[in-house]
Amino acid sequence: MTVNSRDLAVTLARFYEFKDKVVLYVGAGGSQLLTPDVRIKRMIAIDQNGETLRKLKTNIVAQGIQDSVEVVASDFQDVVILGDVVYFEFCLHEITDPYAALTHARALAPDIVIFDHLPGSEWSFYAAEEEKVRRSNEAMERFVARRHEVFRTEQRFADYEQLHAKLASQGTVAVERARRHFAGSIDIAIPMPCQLALL
Repeated sequence: MTVNSRDLAVTLARFYEFKDKVVLYVGAGGSQLLTPDVRIKRMIAIDQNGETLRKLKTNIVAQGIQDSVEVVASDFQDVVILGDVVYFEFCLHEITDPYAALTHARALAPDIVIFDHLPGSEWSFYAAEEEKVRRSNEAMERFVARRHEVFRTEQRFADYEQLHAKLASQGTVAVERARRHFAGSIDIAIPMPCQLALL
């Protein structure tokens, strides 16, 4: 097990009312925190990763919600679909120019919701993403937040091998940081503070 996705989904649903809205869901191939019990009018699921989108399409069909979901394989900057809210799910820090992405989002919808890592997160350090998180946070601060909330959770792993498998795709810096601090460890818990923002 890694992070408790159910807790994240409940926190998201409490933070913003997605019901009956057209949602542009950026990074939709990832965690899938917008669960089927949230009655969204229409979801535009946007992601560049073809493999995760294939899995997403399978999940959509399994849940019987294919009539209300459109899957778009695209860079978000190329999307010109209008909606009620643009939702970035743990992906704003991965975008090369997060300020440009937020500016583009503002042109597509009146609301922008961001669920992402908080600067100073231990998990972001071990994932070698602290600079990306800092940059995306600075971009967010250039907009007026109507609401902001911090949510504290953690990434949990049974042992070092499981942690290594999770971080292997993050590159050599992440792998070395994890090895140096957790090699041979079991029952690993790494704090992962997150933030929710409504712009």
